[in-house]
Amino acid sequence: MGRIRILPDQVANQIAAGEVVDRPASVVKELLENALDAGATRIRVEVEAGGRRLIRVTDDGQGMSRDDALLAFERHATSKLRTVDDLLSIATLGFRGEALPSIASVARVTLETASGEEASGTRIEIAGGKILHVEDAALPRGTTLAVADLFFNTPARRKFLRAESTELAHVTALVTHYALAHPEKHFELVSATHTIVSAPPVARTAERIYQIFGKDTLAQLLPVAAETPLAHAGLPEAPPWKRDPAQPSRDPGALRLSGFYSKPELQKLNRNSIYIFVNKRLIRDRLLMHAITEAYRNVIPPTSFPVVLLFLEMPPEEVDVNVHPAKTEVRFRQQSMVHDFVRDSLRTALIKARPAAGFLAAHTAPDASPSLMPPAASPLPGSPDSAPLPPLPDSDPEAFQAAQADAEPFQLTPRLPSSVPGKLPFDARTFNPGGWGDQTAWGEAAAALFQPAGPPPADGCSPSSADAMAYAPDPAAETAMATAQVEAEQAAANLNHLGSLRPLAQLRESFILAAGDDGLWIIDQHVAHERVLFEKILRDRQVEKVQRQRLLMPMLVELKPWQMVVFARIAEELERNGFEVEPFGPQTLAVKAAPVGLEGAALERMLAEVIEQSGADSGELKQNEDLTALRTRIAASIACHSAIKVNTALDPVRMEWLLLELAKTSHPTSCPHGRPIALLYSWKEIQRAFHRI
Repeated sequence: MGRIRILPDQVANQIAAGEVVDRPASVVKELLENALDAGATRIRVEVEAGGRRLIRVTDDGQGMSRDDALLAFERHATSKLRTVDDLLSIATLGFRGEALPSIASVARVTLETASGEEASGTRIEIAGGKILHVEDAALPRGTTLAVADLFFNTPARRKFLRAESTELAHVTALVTHYALAHPEKHFELVSATHTIVSAPPVARTAERIYQIFGKDTLAQLLPVAAETPLAHAGLPEAPPWKRDPAQPSRDPGALRLSGFYSKPELQKLNRNSIYIFVNKRLIRDRLLMHAITEAYRNVIPPTSFPVVLLFLEMPPEEVDVNVHPAKTEVRFRQQSMVHDFVRDSLRTALIKARPAAGFLAAHTAPDASPSLMPPAASPLPGSPDSAPLPPLPDSDPEAFQAAQADAEPFQLTPRLPSSVPGKLPFDARTFNPGGWGDQTAWGEAAAALFQPAGPPPADGCSPSSADAMAYAPDPAAETAMATAQVEAEQAAANLNHLGSLRPLAQLRESFILAAGDDGLWIIDQHVAHERVLFEKILRDRQVEKVQRQRLLMPMLVELKPWQMVVFARIAEELERNGFEVEPFGPQTLAVKAAPVGLEGAALERMLAEVIEQSGADSGELKQNEDLTALRTRIAASIACHSAIKVNTALDPVRMEWLLLELAKTSHPTSCPHGRPIALLYSWKEIQRAFHRI
């Protein structure tokens, strides 16, 4: 007798269920995607015991006929594919035809569906993959699918489920993600005791974020929108350009990106707050994760992660979604082009936005690595923060002082609007949130909030108290107005006016206090100068004009054997950054020249730091990525050890020079190691603190 035999259908279905269904959230995902593919505009999800006891998904989609409902539980039965060529252009969320039979093989399933084209609907009951009952039923158009006792016939799988609260959290996250991807649809998640998610349809993703997460979360996110033709693949000289919301391109062959990204001040300790959708499909992709990380390189600490919600749209033939049973992974036809597009789009948006960090947000941000934090007290002798003040690069302080002799004198009070007795004047009809859409969008939202819910009285008089309910605010308009107000405040809080700030004084000879029209600023002088030097070093390195100084006597640096190996690998890049270093014995380096501003103990610490970090990262990056990381690492280390230190007195000329130079940088929000440079105590926060508003 042969040893190879065909598995029974029941066993095959349970094997497929092991690939597709591993927890209640997997069931919810498959049923949600089926509802969306069916054109549903209203989806309700009910769960009991975290989904183990019951999952019920109800939608108002197109429904199914009796024959289709029965056929839907057969393996590989689908309405979304016809030929093998359809696999090359999948435009739906589901397509394998495995979800329903896999779920039905490990649970008790009840399907109620009606297409509206037949006199009655259909109710089907299945347990463990066997059809128990089929009957006609009077049902509205749409589909309801109830999954009870998940894994009742596979106890080995059931014991791997987590606590009810954990499973419910996974279901909640899934429903939330799809609600974000489809703001035009109504989503509702109900547990046995209360409603967890209730998201009526809204016009924009920003309104959905406000609706689900609230004002504080939306205030920490900034919008991004970019587009590039796929015909430009492989052309680095054609970077993505910011899409004009008033005239969006609908080129079917274009690669489009939209969504939200967090300000540098908002940082997470893991990647769990990065959500990526490709053609409205929630995915996990290492390529795009790496692109997002690269966009924030030298903007946030390397051990922190941003909050990102990205939507990528591209022709279906450009992405292969048939590479994972659960359809959570994809493969792009032009991987490097997609990676660079996402990275450059986010990077460009960060440069343009230049968001300012507020005091409250700074308090809630996670602590940076202790080695990156500035000392709270006087620095230890010999530390990099105790070095003398270096000369101002690219600027002569005396010449700068002479040029500013006739400038406006420093003022100790900010220039505030003349009409500010208690509250700022505000007119929703003329207010423009700036860069967030049409000039009248905010005013229209405000006006819509108070529009009557029904027609006005026929006599033209004011409505009576009996008619007051007809003039209740519209919830959708109220959400739109609140969202627009948050967006307006966001757009105003940026670092575009750093050059116009007026330095007032120093706080403990470490922080610059400056006044501006938008409030009171505190600038960390060390990290501000560090950012200025960092970008200058990168520019000089790009044009091969790095300034170096020869040492009177070569400096000898002792290294360990493995550090000598790392040095040999990075020696060429060190030479291009202004170093002249050569081996002086088996474990000794002789430093004959160094970049301007580095000397003594700071020079030795800088070399040791770069070699240590390069050794830790070796083998983790590809060659071209390794070169870029090494270049920025060296520049960041040089800038850190050369910058103005804390506990260093600055005169008004130097403070003003530093603010002007900082205003010229691409990323004045944070230093190359991710620490915030400037904190804004906004005029609105000041008024609120003094109970003016």
